[in-house]
Amino acid sequence: MLSNICTGAIKGIEGFAVSVEVDIAPGMPNLAVVGLPDAEVKESKERVTAAIRNSGFDFPLKRITVNLSPAELRKSGTQFDLPIALGIVAASEQLSETAREKLSNLLVLGELALDGSLRPCAGVLPMLISCKKLGKTAVIPPANALEGQISAAPFITPHTLRELADYLEEKIPLSNVQLSYVPPTEEPLQPILDFSEVKGQALAKRALEIAAAGGHNVLMIGLPGTGKSMLAKRFPGILPPLTQEESLEITKIYSICNLLGKSRLLTNRPFRDPHHTISNVALIGGGSTPRPGEVSLAHNGVLFLDEFAEFSRSALEVLREPLENGQVTISRAKETVSYPARFTLVAAMNPCPCGNLGNPLKPCTCSPMQINRYKNRISGPLLDRIDLTVNLNPVKFTDWKQETQGDTSAQIRARVLTAREIQKKRFAQTATTANAFMTPAQIKQFCPLPPGADRILEAAMRKFGLSARSLDKILKTARTIADLENKENIETKHLVEVMQYRPLDRKGVADL
Repeated sequence: MLSNICTGAIKGIEGFAVSVEVDIAPGMPNLAVVGLPDAEVKESKERVTAAIRNSGFDFPLKRITVNLSPAELRKSGTQFDLPIALGIVAASEQLSETAREKLSNLLVLGELALDGSLRPCAGVLPMLISCKKLGKTAVIPPANALEGQISAAPFITPHTLRELADYLEEKIPLSNVQLSYVPPTEEPLQPILDFSEVKGQALAKRALEIAAAGGHNVLMIGLPGTGKSMLAKRFPGILPPLTQEESLEITKIYSICNLLGKSRLLTNRPFRDPHHTISNVALIGGGSTPRPGEVSLAHNGVLFLDEFAEFSRSALEVLREPLENGQVTISRAKETVSYPARFTLVAAMNPCPCGNLGNPLKPCTCSPMQINRYKNRISGPLLDRIDLTVNLNPVKFTDWKQETQGDTSAQIRARVLTAREIQKKRFAQTATTANAFMTPAQIKQFCPLPPGADRILEAAMRKFGLSARSLDKILKTARTIADLENKENIETKHLVEVMQYRPLDRKGVADL
């Protein structure tokens, strides 16, 4: 007999419907799963066999063929356990005709334990959102109930395979498999880190304020202990809040990676700070079965790369595409997937391997060749994609001892929000969300140069060899500074301020 169960799968961060077709025919006992299943799906055969038997059903000793359609798309994940098991029970006529008819109205997702109980699976949220148009009631594990609530799709949450079968047979009421209310779980409170706690470094604070106001990338260079990490960790506290759309998009990514935890909806901007020994795949995403990397987990948030020059050259070079396009495209022999990766890069590095280059009290022990090799790990094309570079000087004792506080994170954030509101009105009805992401046409429209600025930029381009991308970034950053001052047009002083945040254009990284 043949049965057909609807389930879901993931491609990129979007879900799609999959039909689980189960056919039972006379022959040597065998369970074959076809339709481009990966290792996780192939291993489900052992879990499904044990779960069916331990749920009180008979496992048919016949030739069982399971087809996952559409067959041309690769299937991964453990959510196929429950639909395969339910399909085998239905095809072996261990469910009544009435129960089998109800299966056509269900979207079944869930991993099975050996005793037949349902365990959570990854990617439930994007699958439910994408499959809502099918008009089916979802069957999901109780541990994924919060994702069901976020999706706003109808769902039930049986605890076991047997409980689901009893519900279909109308042996138990709907209330037994439907959670009437799941209290929303908020994200854990973040540690209170304030910019006022950072002593001195007024220039770096100003650079980070500009970065937050316009979505610009920042590189901080300074001696150890000058506050680079302190500043970076306080940077998320001055960013604008997530919109509903941004929050849902981030939650979908974390759902796919099974990192959602008990949070109902991610409401804090991500802050990812991978170690410098991270592999290319872990940073950018990929693998035999593509998965999002750190750049996608930092989407709509911050990617902090401490010890920037200690990352492998190949790992840094893979950042070019997401920094330029805001997404990552991963191609494999069987499929190509894209993940969003629109983040703000905050990088920090020492001036040399020992960290003492330029320190008036501790001599640098590095040779010129070591210093050049260290700094040249960061290529010119990558530096070209960084809007703001700032040098941090050692904190003076008078600054460290000073009791008066500088601007708090709340004060800086208020100015950032005002600038973002200006940009929101400017880019209304477009896909652009901040000045850093302006298109060439928008730069031409919203960044007219003040009188005499042409000569300044032309002289800088000839003297320092600025690329066209560098000039665009200068104009975008100047537009952000003008927004912070609530100026309608860019002024010459804004361009002059931007140039002080681009010392690498003037000197080159090996000369700093």
